[in-house]
Amino acid sequence: QVQLVESGGGLVQPGGSLRLSCEVSGRSISTLPMAWFRQAPGKEREFVAGIKRSFGTTTAADSVKGRVTISRDSGKNTGYLQMNSVKPEDTAVYYCASTSGSPITSSLRFASTYEYWGQGTQVTVSS
Repeated sequence: QVQLVESGGGLVQPGGSLRLSCEVSGRSISTLPMAWFRQAPGKEREFVAGIKRSFGTTTAADSVKGRVTISRDSGKNTGYLQMNSVKPEDTAVYYCASTSGSPITSSLRFASTYEYWGQGTQVTVSS
C-alpha cells in the first residue's frame, strides 16, 4: 500500500518561496507518477503540477507555470514542489497524489487519475 505524507507548509510572505515535500512509503517513487493539487476554502480542488513515472516528464497548471517546479529524489523516496514568487491566491491546502497506473501527460491534471492521497499541508501567503 502506497502512503504519502506532505510537509513543508506554513506562512510565507508574498513574493517569497517555499518547498513542499511528499514522503512516499510502500513503493519506490521512481515507479510512480506524482502530482500536487491544492484546495482553497470554498473552492474545488485544483491541479498544480504533475510528473510522469517515465522520463520524469512534467506539466503544470497555467496559473502557476513558471513559478513552480515539481521534482523527486529517488534516494529519499520523496517528491517536492518548489514554489517561487508566491501570491496570496496561492493560499490553500496542498495535497500530493499518486497512482499505480501509467497516465498519459494530459491525464495528470485530473484528480480522478489518482487513488493515493496525502493528508495535505496548509500554505498561507500573507504579509
